[in-house]
Amino acid sequence: MKTCRPSWDEYFSKIALDVSLRSTCIRHQFGSVIVTQDHEIVATGYNGVVRNAPHCQDVGCIKNKNNVESGTGHEICPGVHAEQNALIQAGRKSRKCTLYINAFPCKICARLIVNAGIARVVVSGEYTDKEGLEIMKNAGIIISHIDLDKKEGTEEY
Repeated sequence: MKTCRPSWDEYFSKIALDVSLRSTCIRHQFGSVIVTQDHEIVATGYNGVVRNAPHCQDVGCIKNKNNVESGTGHEICPGVHAEQNALIQAGRKSRKCTLYINAFPCKICARLIVNAGIARVVVSGEYTDKEGLEIMKNAGIIISHIDLDKKEGTEEY
């Protein structure tokens, strides 16, 4: 009996989605996975507040309280993004790796992704801040999109 084995992109994108379930953010749950060219996971990350701070799901969202639009107000949010947490864990091991994320990286994360030496980003969702895509494209990072609902291959941006 032949089984439908997921592609590497589908496999790691689903892992990023599972990682996002650890998020304590009220607005969005994001997960990220950094993977070597040999398909080995280097690090994972999800979005949430800094260590030892009260979680937004417990004390409320400052951006919601101030009517701050999605994709803006990063400076008032106590959260650390999924990509940032994964990059912190990976350190220099992230060079030439692929980063899987279930949303477009924001412009701040895009800059960190470029400087970390990530070679490719696979996105399985969307986000309101699309400026990060241009930053990564201009730096020569390959950006692919995978639709997990359609279970189709990736398409290049």
